Amino acid sequence: MKPQLLRVTNDIVHSFSVRRDTVPCINNHWHYHPEVELIYFKKGNGTQFIGDSIKRFQSGDVVLVGSYLPHYWRFDDAYFNNGVKTCADVKVVHFNELFWGDSFLNLPENRVIKTTLECAKRGIQIKGKAKQHIADLFNTHLNTEGPGKIIFLMEALMAASRCKDDQLSSIAFHHNVDDLDKDRISAIYDYSLAHFKNAITLEEIAEVANISPSSFCRFFKAKTRKTYTQFINEIRIGNACKLLIENKINVKQICYESGFNNFASFHKFFKLINGKSPLNYQKEVLAENGHVN
Repeated sequence: MKPQLLRVTNDIVHSFSVRRDTVPCINNHWHYHPEVELIYFKKGNGTQFIGDSIKRFQSGDVVLVGSYLPHYWRFDDAYFNNGVKTCADVKVVHFNELFWGDSFLNLPENRVIKTTLECAKRGIQIKGKAKQHIADLFNTHLNTEGPGKIIFLMEALMAASRCKDDQLSSIAFHHNVDDLDKDRISAIYDYSLAHFKNAITLEEIAEVANISPSSFCRFFKAKTRKTYTQFINEIRIGNACKLLIENKINVKQICYESGFNNFASFHKFFKLINGKSPLNYQKEVLAENGHVN
């Protein structure tokens, strides 16, 4: 699976890039780059694709993405509706692993940073106190200049090291940068996100990919390490998680709003993907966010 190669530009007075995005369509496609990416979603909700991992992202999330690891954050439709003003606020750091010199990461004191960057090659979901610490660093030091800017990055990576076991993409995922299928896989992703509430036939999605139905299954499994049925169910369960967190409709309505035809299948796949029932998931997340009934 080849996403688009993104060129990350640095100006001549900075050794790495730090920026703030307030529109949801920045790099809103399947892409990769040689730079490591640390991203903080101060405001933003949608579907997150990192390697072969699919899950929801939401305001407050922090993720570390290693070099050349394909990723894509698709903001929810509400951010693109003309009549509704839903704003994004995303803070992003891009840096080359060796921007501080060839020998820096080999210093004994920096072993933990080097290990963290190795783990980031599968993506790291930052959680707990580390997540809040990095968010605070972004909020306080986004515009820092001079040595303080490098100290900010080192502190953030030290915090991320406490979550290096929370890797996102599977160890089996392998991105071949010489592959020529970026347009095909992007079309599959975009179509699936737009139509997951409907029953998508094999012939329909194969036509989107511009290959025969018999070839599609082999192609998709080879590129993503999962079947298309697994893929579309993960998107549907991600949407269900969003609706459970919003807590505006009941679980049976959420089942049908997420593209499932019966509650038994919905319950089965939800538990398979999240390791808990929809109601238990909702109860835990609402309690974490301080919305206990």
